[in-house]
Amino acid sequence: MVKVVHQPRVAWDAALAFVRAAAGPNSADFGARLESRLGAELHDQFVVTRQRLLLARGGGDRHTADVEAGRWRVLLEDLLRVRPDLTGAVVELTGGGPGV
Repeated sequence: MVKVVHQPRVAWDAALAFVRAAAGPNSADFGARLESRLGAELHDQFVVTRQRLLLARGGGDRHTADVEAGRWRVLLEDLLRVRPDLTGAVVELTGGGPGV
C-alpha cells in the first residue's frame, strides 16, 4: 500500500502545532526536539515565535498566534518542497496528525 502525504496539509498542521508548542510551558523541550530534527535555523524561528507570543500576552496584538501560524505554514511548505525527506520529521514533531 502506497502512503500519500499531502505536504501543504502537513505544513499547516505543523504550523498550528508549532505555535501551540511555542506558547506552552514545555516550549524549551519542543524547541530542542525541533532543532535536533530540523536544524538551528528553524529553532531560531521558533524562539522568535515564542518571543512574539509572549509580547502579545503582555498587551500586544491578539492576532499574533494567527500571524505566526501563517508564517510557519509558509516556512514549512517551502522546507518540504525543497527537502521532502524531512516530512517524516515534521510529522513526528506534530504527533502525526490528520495531514498524513
